Amino acid sequence: MQLATGGDMLNFGYWDLASDPVAAQHNLCSLIGDIAELGSARRLIDVGSGLSAPAAQWKSVHDSLDISCLNINFQQLLASYTNRVSLLNATSTVLPFSDKSADRVVALESAQHFRPLNKFIEESRRVLQPSGLLVIALPVVTRTHPFFKLGILSWTWSSEHYELEYVKSAIANNGFEIRDIKHIGHQVYEPLVDYYVLQRSALREKILSKYPGFLENILYRSLLKMKDVSRKGIIDYVIIKAQ
Repeated sequence: MQLATGGDMLNFGYWDLASDPVAAQHNLCSLIGDIAELGSARRLIDVGSGLSAPAAQWKSVHDSLDISCLNINFQQLLASYTNRVSLLNATSTVLPFSDKSADRVVALESAQHFRPLNKFIEESRRVLQPSGLLVIALPVVTRTHPFFKLGILSWTWSSEHYELEYVKSAIANNGFEIRDIKHIGHQVYEPLVDYYVLQRSALREKILSKYPGFLENILYRSLLKMKDVSRKGIIDYVIIKAQ
């Protein structure tokens, strides 16, 4: 994503009314901010914050919001482009915050890397105030389809392959009430793939500046498979809001 966009966001983007990756990525951040009701929040913990670009966007809209960006990847923290938030090198399963110290916990396209996911949710419950919100945006597989139908994505999808029902049960079993689930897979995967196919020549040239050609070919095949399984409902992208 960084090579393709020249930007500092790492998410797939929300392509509703967006025609390029940067606009789609900002759209997804705005959507998360609205769902998390950041306008009424005081302290946000952004878990798996990447290069902190989403946090910088949220901070630009909600100046008084206290944001802590937590990332296990120290190099990404060093490369973060904002000094208006707190940067913490820590794991999602042991959050370095006191009990009931935050009113929002957000995991934007990062929770698929958390293992065990249940421990992250348990920790989120601990650090959130009783009225606090947990918002998770992540790719999932559906329960009704066998895993092998992911094809090449079975090994190029470099994260856990959490089933939606498992994610929902992990949230509910830790004392949260799920208030909303948005299914946006068709506005994430398919337009992203269409953009790559249309712009492949230019994007391939950028990728080949740092990676060998066979990796771009694997990426291309993986993207085509991603569009296929999204259209068939085998994978989805969900935003879950819980309290």
